[in-house]
Amino acid sequence: MHYFDHCASTPPHEEVIRTMAEIMAKHYANPSSLHRGGQEARNLLERARTVIAGSFAGTDAGDWIFTSGGTESNNMAIIGAARSMIRKGKHLITSAVEHPSVYDTCKQLEREGWSVTYLPASEAGLVTAADVESALTGETSLVSIMHVNNEVGSVMPIADIGAMLKRHGNIAFHVDGVQSVGKMPVDLAGSRIDLFSASAHKVGGPRGVGLLYIRPGLQLASVYSGGGQERDLRPGTENVPAIVAAAKAFRLAVEGQPARAQRMHALRQRLLACVAGMPELAINGSADGEIGGQAAPNIVNFSYPGMKPEVIVHMLDKHGILASTKSACSSKSDEPSRVLLAMGLSRERASSGIRISFGDEHGDTEIDWLCATLKKVVQQLKPLERKEG
Repeated sequence: MHYFDHCASTPPHEEVIRTMAEIMAKHYANPSSLHRGGQEARNLLERARTVIAGSFAGTDAGDWIFTSGGTESNNMAIIGAARSMIRKGKHLITSAVEHPSVYDTCKQLEREGWSVTYLPASEAGLVTAADVESALTGETSLVSIMHVNNEVGSVMPIADIGAMLKRHGNIAFHVDGVQSVGKMPVDLAGSRIDLFSASAHKVGGPRGVGLLYIRPGLQLASVYSGGGQERDLRPGTENVPAIVAAAKAFRLAVEGQPARAQRMHALRQRLLACVAGMPELAINGSADGEIGGQAAPNIVNFSYPGMKPEVIVHMLDKHGILASTKSACSSKSDEPSRVLLAMGLSRERASSGIRISFGDEHGDTEIDWLCATLKKVVQQLKPLERKEG
């Protein structure tokens, strides 16, 4: 089996698994308890927070809270900031290519009385700082733009957007960084980011652990009630074994990012050349050949116009390749990709997108095998084009 769905979830590192098992066996006390076992668990929790802060330059342990994943982090950031800054105004700006956990949260706030501008993206899947600036009003209190798009891998110019927002002042800037940590450099201070979301299972960590960075001085309204954990923002007993394991995964991901990006970039260019050689397929997003450019190094998205994407996914699966159509959170929907439509692509093309995302276990051999198999699948499906179209 060849797993090419790293954007959905990643294989956990062996040492992450060992760490989680060891902590689970030895430190099972509640970290809010006052006895020795509880305080040992508390110390492990805070040490993990320190490890996280050390992985993101310019941040302190107190800037980070633990959540259940990227979706919860995005919800807490957007709803919490919108409600806390309501006196500034009830206008939000996001893009039309955001992950459902951002897009649907903004839709929820619309139903509650906020006004939201959804910026369309270019054919490369990008929005610019000028796009964001043109949408600002005197009522704008929050801008939420992802770092790396989870379907096509486009890299948003978050440093430019942050610098522009700094000139306007008193507008919170949230960045969904779930797909960027470990693949792209992340500079929270230099990009003037106020809120940043991440997820452990996207970087070789356990499911059920997310991060939310909150810039010092920024107040969020709590969306939960029940306890005082995580700065009164996320009540509930912390999952200490998973959090400690997640901290290790984030540290490994950030430390290995430069070398990983270099290696994955070469793999991406190899795969893009293969896809470009098949006239039946159309590449979606940027084919940027520069490391650190407009495209993440680990994602390739293409369409087979006239063919249902689930047919392609099932055919690849029969050959031992696990790939996906769109966001895992949206993959059960029969609708065309909202992201590809927002990029201005045709409904036919948006209805047949396939996402390949790779990781540390892949090399030239795996990419070449994927290419050979993809060519075989395309040839097998060609007679069905007219029937499916």
